[in-house]
Amino acid sequence: MPDTPIAGIQADRLAAFAAREAAVYAKARPKAAKALQDGAGVFLGGVPMHWMADWPMPHLPLIAKAQGARIADIDGLTLDDFCLGDTGSMFGHSPPSVAKAIRAQARRGLTYMLPTEAALDAGRLLTDRFGPFRWQIATTATDANRFALRVARAITAKPKVLVFNGCYHGTVDDTFVALENGSTINAPGLLGQVADLTETAVCCEFNDLASVEAALAKGDVAAILTEPVMTNSCMVLPDAGFHDGLRRLSQTYGALLIIDETHTISSGLGGYTRVHSLRPDIFVVGKCVAGGMPTAVWGLTDETASRFEEANARREPGRTGMGTTLSANPMQFACLVATLSDVMTPDNYAHMEKLAERLSHGLARVIDKHKAPWHVVRVGARVEFICAPGPLKNGTQAGYAHQPQIEAAIHTGLINRGTLIAPFHNMMLVSPATKKAQVDRLIANFDTILTDLFKAA
Repeated sequence: MPDTPIAGIQADRLAAFAAREAAVYAKARPKAAKALQDGAGVFLGGVPMHWMADWPMPHLPLIAKAQGARIADIDGLTLDDFCLGDTGSMFGHSPPSVAKAIRAQARRGLTYMLPTEAALDAGRLLTDRFGPFRWQIATTATDANRFALRVARAITAKPKVLVFNGCYHGTVDDTFVALENGSTINAPGLLGQVADLTETAVCCEFNDLASVEAALAKGDVAAILTEPVMTNSCMVLPDAGFHDGLRRLSQTYGALLIIDETHTISSGLGGYTRVHSLRPDIFVVGKCVAGGMPTAVWGLTDETASRFEEANARREPGRTGMGTTLSANPMQFACLVATLSDVMTPDNYAHMEKLAERLSHGLARVIDKHKAPWHVVRVGARVEFICAPGPLKNGTQAGYAHQPQIEAAIHTGLINRGTLIAPFHNMMLVSPATKKAQVDRLIANFDTILTDLFKAA
């Protein structure tokens, strides 16, 4: 009796393909394997950051250099990079103007706890690019989201944040909740979690305005924190009218609306918020906003800033709980100015979107050619293939659509053919440095792999 297919692929064929590709990968990288064996033991789990162990290859490569949209390892192998640091290098590795700004600022000092003239320039550029917000600078989007939630709770005097099932907002504790039989629970798998997060968070399904209204009607939600598009597992687009509904409901029930653009800055100039005329009370973006230098920004509308200032004036003396010593350092501002003025430009976005559209259509043609029950989603310069029929409507559907065995095998197969994509959700980014030939190679490599996986017995 034949084995049960996984997303259209026979399990034995998938296992054989994965084993072959793993062997090819390991044989090609002996220097990295030896170096890791000799030196990685000093790290907890053998990696500098624990999620590095989640890459699906037999072992990690060790990177020697990255430039533009290419990345090279110590074994002398070079890859077309569509992962781009999972958005951190969305505008390419070391954009020339950013690298120049880093060199110049390094000669003047790295951190002062005091602003520079570049800080004022960066503030004006942020407003020009994203809209009229009152800005603050953080090091990561996690920090920015955490600080934004403090502001929302201070303004509204309410305890809870509303998030969506399957959301991604960095490592903000309050966002690690999920839905189980319609009820909010602590997300499974949390390490060292001792608090009941349901005391400070409520979880709803994306695209379900009725559940959002039911949660807000209880009167204890300070803020809705959402990505414009769900990006953490398999990408989920908003239904028509969903974001307008969130804005209306937040105003009706006295909650602030926080839009986290850390992944959806790929959507176009100014992010999804500006492209689609969203109207958040607080705007957050991180990762690539300073060209790869660890930086995030969060901004308040004038009305929200005034309400925060009133709440701040009423608080008793003591620490606000917002801010980190190395945030708003002069290197961040130098890189922000370089990125916002020279890299995050209309021409670069036009290039990115044109090639991303080519990539999206090419992958869809391959999927149709092999009659795979899969689909492709694109948001600006961000493209994903999803190993399930679509479109997906919410986080629950996105979770079921995730196929780790298939995705791991394809990921390794693509690396062996010269292409790197993001390891956790089949995400591909097109940068200003990406070439048409790189896009066409990725499509051809994807076709070669699916030809193997879906060929007749």
